[in-house]
Amino acid sequence: MSIFKDGLLKDRHVLITGAGSGIGRGMAMAFSSLGAHVSIVGRREEKLAETAHMIEETGNKCLFRKCDVRNLDEVRAAISYFKDALGEPNVLVNNAAGNFISRTEDLSFNAFRAVMDIVMQGTLHFTMELGKSWISGRNSGTILNIVAGYAESGSGYVVPSAIAKAGVLSLTRSLAAEWGKYGIRSIAISPGLVPTEGSITRLAPTEELQKAMLNRIPLKRYCTPEEIADLASFLISDAASFINGDVVTMDGGERQWLSGQFNFLDALAPEHWDLIRSMRRG
Repeated sequence: MSIFKDGLLKDRHVLITGAGSGIGRGMAMAFSSLGAHVSIVGRREEKLAETAHMIEETGNKCLFRKCDVRNLDEVRAAISYFKDALGEPNVLVNNAAGNFISRTEDLSFNAFRAVMDIVMQGTLHFTMELGKSWISGRNSGTILNIVAGYAESGSGYVVPSAIAKAGVLSLTRSLAAEWGKYGIRSIAISPGLVPTEGSITRLAPTEELQKAMLNRIPLKRYCTPEEIADLASFLISDAASFINGDVVTMDGGERQWLSGQFNFLDALAPEHWDLIRSMRRG
């Protein structure tokens, strides 16, 4: 059940990249339920068709087109297709991503390129194509980018993604300053780990890794696509029309836990605290 009023996004035509599953699918379904026209792209046509079918079962329409975000010609063709069918999108959600864990010394340059081209180049392709069109047509628009906590901090073992997400975060803030005068907002969400099938198998493929990642989250659970979709719905709505250039973190407190010098004391048993207290009194 949505917390938002019916028709909140009725004047929106939202284009979402990487919407065949996970967070992208969750956002597509939420936006549609709130009255938005939704157009989606991704690399796997069967997954896009599944998302579109799920939306159409609710009585709404969803357009989809197979598109490799790294290919500018395919990006232009997808935008043209959606524009002809529903009018130009006025909201862009850059969600397409690629990531996996690896020691950096084990990576080839092609592995770096595969991740960075999807995340950074793909975001740039859609952002520039739609942004320049909005500016030339004197139309307002909203760009919502999906980043990650390590976009600001950096992180070992996901270095290609960390580099690319840092670039997307900088793009978000830079365009907020430069394009705000055109009525174009640029914002971002930094989610924690959402346990979709793809993310779990690439980032936490064993039960030990999954347990370790969960233990870092103070709320002791993962984020869900529906929670990200609710936040995104607010951010692209008129209710958030003065939010520009900011990134909203939704990670259950993981960033705060990792940054606190003594937060590791969570692991101490009650008897250890009793000993520490007795030592302090002495």
